[in-house]
Formats: sequence, structure tokens, C-alpha cells
Amino acid sequence: MVAKTNGFYARDYSLWLGYNNMRYIVEAAILHGRLLNRTTILPSFVYARACEFDLATCAAYATMVNRGDATHSDEWRNLPIEQQMAWRVPISIMFNLTHLRQSHAVITTADYLRLHNISTDVESTDGHWDVDTYHVRDTTGDTFPSLHAMENWWYDPNDFVRVDYIPQDMRLRGAWSSEGGDRSRDQVGSWTNRTTNSEIYDALTDTLSPDGKPIINWDTVRRIVTDGERITSTSSVEEIGDVLRENGFEVLYTYDGAAGADFVKDVVLPIPEAAPRDRIRGLYEDFYNVSARVLLMRGELHLGRKPGFLYFTSAAGRTRFTQTVLYDMPLVDDILSLAERISNRMFAMNEGRLWMAAHMRRGDFARLGWAMDADFGAHLARIQRHLGDGRDILVSMHGGTATAYDVPDAHPDPLLVTLDPPKPNDKYYIATDERDPNNLQYLRDQRAVLITDLLTQEDRREYGWPILLTDVLALVEQSIMSRAAYFYAHALSSVAGGVMNLRGNLGKDPRTAYLD
Repeated sequence: MVAKTNGFYARDYSLWLGYNNMRYIVEAAILHGRLLNRTTILPSFVYARACEFDLATCAAYATMVNRGDATHSDEWRNLPIEQQMAWRVPISIMFNLTHLRQSHAVITTADYLRLHNISTDVESTDGHWDVDTYHVRDTTGDTFPSLHAMENWWYDPNDFVRVDYIPQDMRLRGAWSSEGGDRSRDQVGSWTNRTTNSEIYDALTDTLSPDGKPIINWDTVRRIVTDGERITSTSSVEEIGDVLRENGFEVLYTYDGAAGADFVKDVVLPIPEAAPRDRIRGLYEDFYNVSARVLLMRGELHLGRKPGFLYFTSAAGRTRFTQTVLYDMPLVDDILSLAERISNRMFAMNEGRLWMAAHMRRGDFARLGWAMDADFGAHLARIQRHLGDGRDILVSMHGGTATAYDVPDAHPDPLLVTLDPPKPNDKYYIATDERDPNNLQYLRDQRAVLITDLLTQEDRREYGWPILLTDVLALVEQSIMSRAAYFYAHALSSVAGGVMNLRGNLGKDPRTAYLD
């Protein structure tokens, strides 16, 4: 597998983050490796942040570490000692790595170390690429395997937009040359044709923030470009794109963020945006010809960026990434089968009617002040209001036609319009990291059903030890919520993004989910 690629794509992984953050970081790394025809190196493990049972029980099955010591962070130092612990979980437990390798060249850091006769015991505990340990210097000072490090601030500073690659027709329009570029930032090539002599170019440029990314949302593009006879409010993206391209701008393809932000990074809502052509930089153009055996991306990229951590210059490129996220790295079969069984139990609880679900993020969100409501009762009341709205939507859809998200290979779920909608007093599913017994009982008193109400001893025996860990159990809950007829969650939580991607995979109707 490695021999068919141009070497390795490595990066620093922020293992102190929760798994859902790690998931979309991994998705982006896989994309970058594919674009550069390199074998992507993933961390061999992630950390589960809590155990459903006492520390000794979980430590008998998974390696227990002090989270702060392992990730070199003081974030948890003042918490009770049991809340400082974490468990090292092989990454192959979190998603189907075998299935991913059918379409992508991917190995773990442990694989890389074994390939180079280095002990796997030296894998860094915080996820950073340890240059001194993972490479060997010979007597001449040369590094083996050879290394090219891409500094974090080179990736996409505010003066340009990072894209997957620059297609030939765009190169011709902008007179792209492989000469020039800022070599101090690993930039190869430059644009020589800068269209600056049109009213449309000037109007679009005036909307750009002097301190932000040179990206324009599509509503603004439509407002400016439709101020003429040629383009109307009903003109297509391609028709508007023709005008943009004639005036020094390009259509870029990406995804809409939940609630106007980019925290959850789901890929079910594709959108166009626009950028000045001369501010576009291709990942392929800048790094494909690097000859070093290992290309390293230093630091973290996920904050404030779209899924994939770049924009796409074609709808086809975006579609291929959507396929990667939705289909190429699925959850493991044990998670999917258990989630289906539990979903059927929810149907049975409500006499075969459709059922609804919500994610109630407490835990660290409550500690950091990010929860939707500080008061637990107010938080639940908010969820109940939105689930009430969801029930109204399901009632209105009954007997109609189901649709699916605009993603590849999506087939609408017919059950959403054929099964009876929920009744006002039906039970609903809540996934939460709340652990206060009084609050959990309050949820049950309010008709909520929790994962512990549905799991049986047989489920636990069949699944095995990983389900002891909350981060693994959370993946089961995500898969359960993806099967709900209606789903509600917080737009700041990456858990919600994972559920939305799973719902896109299952053909759920866009009307049946809401993030705020």
C-alpha cells in the first residue's frame, strides 16, 4: 500500500481533544494524504475520557493514564483524581480502519514505527510527531526517513484561501505560473493575471474583511452579481460562476456550518462561496512535488476551518470528500448492530411509532459555561420545546414524500412518512454526559429514556470491554440518535456533527434535524 504512494503524510494530532474532534481531524488528514498521493499516518490510539464503572474495572481492560501527564496539559489538574484519568483506546475500535483501507492509503503511527524498525513503545502520548524519535540521523547529519515540515502558519494565513488543487481552466484564466511564490511559506507558483478593472470585481472586493479570510458568502455574491440584466435571482450557481470567473473571482465549494458557525463540521449541507482568484493557493500545487519521504503538517488546523480544513475548487472534489466522511470510514459493525437493536427497543416503547432523540451536553460544557442553559431544568425544557416542534414536523410529513440530504448515494428513508408520528406523551431518547443521580432521575420522570435504560447484560457481554468506556458508548449513542425520526442538539458540540453525518448516510430528511 505504501509503495504505491509518494511517501507519508504525517501531522500533529491533538489527542487531548474528545474523539469527535479527533474524528474530523482524521477526516481532514485522510483528505490531504489522498490529494498528495501520500500514505496518511494516524495516531494508533485516542483517549476515552471517562469510565462507566470504577477505575480499577476499566483499567483491567484498557491502559489508564493521567490525562494531563499524557497530553502535557494542566486543564484537568484541579479536578478530582478520578476525573483526571483517561484510557488509551486503539483507534481501530472507534471506526472501521479495515474498510477505510479499501479506498485510502492509511496506516497508524505504530505501523510506521514497525516499518522503520523503531519500537512502538516510543509513540508520543500527546499525538505530536516526534521528529527526534521517529527519524534517525546518520553520521552525515541526514535524516532517515527524509523529512519536510510544513509550519502551521504557512498553511493558510489570512491573506489567502487554501484549496484542494487549482484546475487547468482556472490556471489559464489567471495565468498561473509555477514560478514565483513565497518560498519562505512553502508556496510554489503565482498568479500573473489579476482582473481589477471591473465594477463587479471592485464591488466584491469591497465586501472582503481587511483582517479576515478573503471569502464571500453566496448571499452576498448573489446580491452583487444579480444587480444587472444578465443574472437574475433565479440564476444557477454555474451561471453566476461564469460572471465571477470573468471578473477575477472563483466559485469555491464547501459546507454550511450549523447555526452560522463551523464547530460541528458535518458534510450534509453543501454550499458555494467565492474568493478572489489571486488569493487562492492549492495544497496539491504547493506540496505534491515535495521529495521528502515524510511530509509533516505541524500544529493544529481545526479551529475556525471548514470540514477538510480547506475549500474545494470543484463540486466533484467536495463530493469525493463527502463520500469519504459518510461511507469510507464507518463505525465498526458491533456499534452499528447494537445501535439498531436499541433503536428497535425505542420503537417498541412507543408501540411502533416514530421516536425522537436529543443530545444534552453537560459535563465539560457546563463546567466551561458552554451549555445551552446553566440550569438543568431549563436545559431540558429547551430540548422538550424543540422536540415538540419536531413532532409537529413529523405530523405534517406523514403520508407525504420523504427527501434526503444533498449527498452522494443518498436514498430517502420511507419510514419517516409511512410510520405513525409520535404522540405528545411518547418517550424520547436523550444522550447525555450528565452524571448527577437526581438530574438523571428528573430526566426519566420527564419521559426521557437513557442508554442505561436500554442496554442489557447480553448487550454488554456481546459487545465486550470497550463499551465500559464512555467515549465508545458515545459512538453507540450517536448511531442510535442517527436512527431517530427527529434529532435536536447543540451547534457547538462536535457530537452533533457526527450524528448529522450518520443521518446523511441513512437518508434522513433534512427537515428532521435541528441544531442551535
